[in-house]
Amino acid sequence: MIQRILTRNKRTYIKYNNFRKKIFAELAPKDSEAILYMLPWLLSVNHPSCPGYIEKLQTPFRVFNIDNDTEIRHRESAFKRHFGVKQKSSLLIPPEEYCVISGLYTIGSIGTISQTSGSDCDIWVCFDKNEFDQGTWDQLNQKLYLIKDWIDTYLKMPVFFFLSDINDIKQGHYGSVDAESSGSTQKNVLKEEFYRTCMLICGKIPLWWLCFDPTHPVDYDKAVSLVNAKTFETFDIIDFGNLEKIENNEYFGAALWQLHKSLTRPLKSIIKMVLLKMLLDAPQERLICHQFRNNVLSSGNAANFQDFSAFTMAAIFDYYKNNDKSVLEFFKQCCYLRCEIHPYDSTVTIKKKLSDDLFKAYPIDRKTKLRLSKFSEWNFEDQIDLGNQLFKFLLHIYTEISASQAGVATEIDKQDMTIIGRKISACYQPKPDKITVIKKPTGSLNLTNLTLMLENSVWNVYSGTDRKTPLVSSPNIVYNITFIVWNNLFIPNNIQMEPNASKVTLQEIINIGNKIRDFIGTYDVSGIDYPHYLKKERISKILISVSFEKSPWNKDINDFCIVYTNTWGEVFVKRFNSPGKLKKFIREADTNLLSIATTYYVQRSCTSYEKIIERTKKVLFPTTGFGPV
Repeated sequence: MIQRILTRNKRTYIKYNNFRKKIFAELAPKDSEAILYMLPWLLSVNHPSCPGYIEKLQTPFRVFNIDNDTEIRHRESAFKRHFGVKQKSSLLIPPEEYCVISGLYTIGSIGTISQTSGSDCDIWVCFDKNEFDQGTWDQLNQKLYLIKDWIDTYLKMPVFFFLSDINDIKQGHYGSVDAESSGSTQKNVLKEEFYRTCMLICGKIPLWWLCFDPTHPVDYDKAVSLVNAKTFETFDIIDFGNLEKIENNEYFGAALWQLHKSLTRPLKSIIKMVLLKMLLDAPQERLICHQFRNNVLSSGNAANFQDFSAFTMAAIFDYYKNNDKSVLEFFKQCCYLRCEIHPYDSTVTIKKKLSDDLFKAYPIDRKTKLRLSKFSEWNFEDQIDLGNQLFKFLLHIYTEISASQAGVATEIDKQDMTIIGRKISACYQPKPDKITVIKKPTGSLNLTNLTLMLENSVWNVYSGTDRKTPLVSSPNIVYNITFIVWNNLFIPNNIQMEPNASKVTLQEIINIGNKIRDFIGTYDVSGIDYPHYLKKERISKILISVSFEKSPWNKDINDFCIVYTNTWGEVFVKRFNSPGKLKKFIREADTNLLSIATTYYVQRSCTSYEKIIERTKKVLFPTTGFGPV
């Protein structure tokens, strides 16, 4: 009985997987060709002309079942011509000994309606570490790095490899919040996402995907025993472990990670965060991956299968329709934007058909669709307003999750909560003199020329021709310049200034902007090592500007403006009208300037440039009379 079920479902799964590949190829023809067919071929060959070549390869690698992949075999001649391989015979002739790569799998939006021009491709390279020694493991890493170097050069789509041991996947070992992993020990949350979103590039089919029957529950352990039996006729199935339920604390850890991810990609994170809340609110419901698998395997010989992105969105739409209709419209618009749908494109694609079907069932009015499809043309202020709404919504969802799960957080969760909490505080919590971070809904915004205007002793910065709402306002122009730089809006050729009575010139604005960018940098959510958030913040860099708004002939040094950053990645701008007040701030900040990076800025046209810098150093370092440059 089980063997018959597995065999039947395998046929359907292969059709579904090919359906996903077809969408991928339609949306990214060149990149999909390289990822779906050239990548497994490069991993399985070792030729000096091909990316990934290792001169002293200890043992060749081979992606499982590549011999039977007719699509790759069909393309091999073209691959060889592309890399200038003169050998006429196939490079895929099996060597006597080789290390097996069990499978290559995408995880995420590739091959769905959520795939966009800005999508990246995360690939799990799965292997059994029991079959690798240290030498072969090191060389597999080396080969992947070499292939990735080529991919980064020649493909538009960013590709990331995750070398994953089969046994680690079974046990759900994915690490804790750090620069390389995906949050608190998530175990089954990440496995649920893998099963729901994976596409098989080449290799073995996940057994979990085949263990379904509409009339008889399939015993997973018996299926594993059957697949491992020598008498079983099919060898292209792999056990990554069963998945029945997810503990609440795992959802909580995943929510922490998604809030962290939302700092850079809110439109992507909002769907995952809402899904987590939905599952927490209804723990007795079947997991979404179960529901989706059942839907696919019940499709039989359907020409088109359900899209997992559309399936997940529909489930969330239903959740809000029954629980909070006021949020439903906003969330539908977020999903529409997330998928970058162009409603009136005459080209008939699989993505268009699938997305049309979704939004026919959950309609958005024609005017709103048209406006959303032109998001790149929105004015900058409206785009930022959407970013603010997204962040507030994400924070609201996280707060609800935190409140409902207050008693289930583990010690790892609590440490991660400290890290994430302080990271969010560093990004978005207002503090006196702190440079605010713009909440960007997408990576690219419709920013035109920036204009600085002095109005009633206040410096305002406007985007384009808009004069209603300034991006930033301050009586201190250095604050405005730092805001532009820190939010990565500083493009010297796009900066202009309206005529005014101040002593500031446009060239000096560009000069100090370049100095701040080179010394302080721009906002980068991933630029701070996580251990820093477990300690009290301290000043790490100081730029001291002297008499920036004064006449270049002025020798007075009673106007100081400091730009400084701390170990949590926050940037502040303070102004002092006397040396004593500057010294007091340094003293109260408990900062030893000799131990941190310090630099100075004085107008380049200033007639007393060197003297002013030396006098400033004596103010700060009265004992030695010198300090950092």
